[in-house]
Amino acid sequence: MELEKQNILFIVRTMGLGGTENVVLQLCEILSRKVNKIVVCSSGGVHEKKLQEMGIKHYLIPDIASKNPMDMLKSCRSIKRIIDNEQITIVHSHHRMAAFYAELVAPKSVVKVANAHNTFTDKKKLTQLAYRNTKVIAVGEMVKKNLTEYFEIPKEQVSVIHNAVKPFDGKNVPVEMLYKEHAKGNVLIGNIGRLSEQKGMTYFIEAAEITTRTHPEARFIIVGDGEEREQLHAQIEKKKLQNKILILGYRNDIQNVMSQLDFVVLSSLWEGLPLTPIEAYSVGKTVIGTAVDGTPEIIRDGVDGYLVEPRNPMQLAEKMNELIENPEMRESMGIQAMKRYRDEFSFEKLSERYIAFYEGL
Repeated sequence: MELEKQNILFIVRTMGLGGTENVVLQLCEILSRKVNKIVVCSSGGVHEKKLQEMGIKHYLIPDIASKNPMDMLKSCRSIKRIIDNEQITIVHSHHRMAAFYAELVAPKSVVKVANAHNTFTDKKKLTQLAYRNTKVIAVGEMVKKNLTEYFEIPKEQVSVIHNAVKPFDGKNVPVEMLYKEHAKGNVLIGNIGRLSEQKGMTYFIEAAEITTRTHPEARFIIVGDGEEREQLHAQIEKKKLQNKILILGYRNDIQNVMSQLDFVVLSSLWEGLPLTPIEAYSVGKTVIGTAVDGTPEIIRDGVDGYLVEPRNPMQLAEKMNELIENPEMRESMGIQAMKRYRDEFSFEKLSERYIAFYEGL
């Protein structure tokens, strides 16, 4: 395929905060100099501004996950109009419903691509219909396995391209709260992610309670915001851990924050291929992660981090104690984490793989 002649439409649920939206921004950056033009449509969000700065047109459409019949009809009409008006040659979807709409309204001449960001066990017939004529990019081997085994998508239709992050620019801006805690000689353990059921923060708090009994110098830093914020605050207060667990809220400088932590925890209950451990590895920090879905594709247990069972605060606390008590091992694992990032999850690798994928369409 001659990339310079292609007009790409990315369909994504929102352009708010999240891993999927980050992937869309990465693809815009990778492909914007290679193709004729890129257009994005979504229900909007804070990252619309970044698209504008990149010179990429954004169309507002209804939430593609909405089950309201009027919204569904509007989405179909809007996407069809965008494809026609912008002379789109490739539709690249980032949600099953986006792929479904593309299947319904895109002419046969349009090439259809879709990213699968998570594993699912629902809407089997819909998913099969949505991906019927689509080249699917799975963000990890477990996501591909889910597509080919549960949804019975032909293996030759599915490629794997791991998520990645840009390297840290090295501009370390001290976070006052973290600086003060480090100055007291405390060990800083971070958990970064949306405050939602998926990220398992409640189990992180339970593990923190166990860990503080052995290591009162441990401080647990939660970075993020979301629908469980008040519930997590209440849990922390009930356990009287306000001085041990500190919630930073949403930050747009995650690698900068991570660089000031001693190590990172990912307590998720499910994932596709999470960005958090990749971000941590990019600044040389080891990660204790739950062994769910694609996380074991990143973390090599005992090499650059540890894998634990989800919903098991006792096991998580044991591994946190181990890293607190062995700073030399922590440093050695951090070196391996950085190597892992450079070898497999760098932005350079991501760029090479996506360009090769598109050229091969």
